[in-house]
Amino acid sequence: MTDPQEPADGRRGRKRVTHYGTGRVALLDAAVRVVARVGLRGLTYRAVAEEAGVTHGLVVHHFGSRDALIEEAVDHAVRASLGVSALEGGTGRAPDFAAGLGEMVEAGPDLQAFQYELMLEARRRPELLPQLRALYEGYFETAGSELSRILGDQADRGLSRLVFAALEGLVLHQLVFGEREVTEEALARLRDLLAGLAADGRDAEGTPAADTGTATGTSTGDASGS
Repeated sequence: MTDPQEPADGRRGRKRVTHYGTGRVALLDAAVRVVARVGLRGLTYRAVAEEAGVTHGLVVHHFGSRDALIEEAVDHAVRASLGVSALEGGTGRAPDFAAGLGEMVEAGPDLQAFQYELMLEARRRPELLPQLRALYEGYFETAGSELSRILGDQADRGLSRLVFAALEGLVLHQLVFGEREVTEEALARLRDLLAGLAADGRDAEGTPAADTGTATGTSTGDASGS
């Protein structure tokens, strides 16, 4: 697939925007913003050039074909998404689970929107499924690992997927409606539930309670519901 024929200088109808940079990564960041705004089907040379404030020819030079642009934009977004996941760097304590989720959505809404656009487009273009599956397998692995630190053997695949689905729903809700305070309230309740499950597991095993705290932080001085 290629773009429709356009003037070589790429000027017709193009509105200059803030100059984000001309390197390959800057163009891929621009591609993510385009997809977040108009969907994957709107990802064209011209749209990326307008978003980045560069010439159409520069985008062609870097990517060669629209399919290559799409593929590299997807790979770029996958790497960036895994790098900023709110599940990374957890403490293994229920009160800290998914800390920074609301902040992550506020700081990078385009990256989050890109992922949902990718999911929808993958239903129409199965060739996108490998990248999408790689992204979500990374999420599932990270979520399962952190839940295992909190819950031990209780953190089976079903529970891990259930918790991740709750987090994903919160991200989508905040992305569309805003309302970060709702995200934080829901996360506080989720952390309470995880703390309760962890305590039940210890009681069943007869293990002395660890200092895991609760989402409201009454048993430890530094627990946070954010």
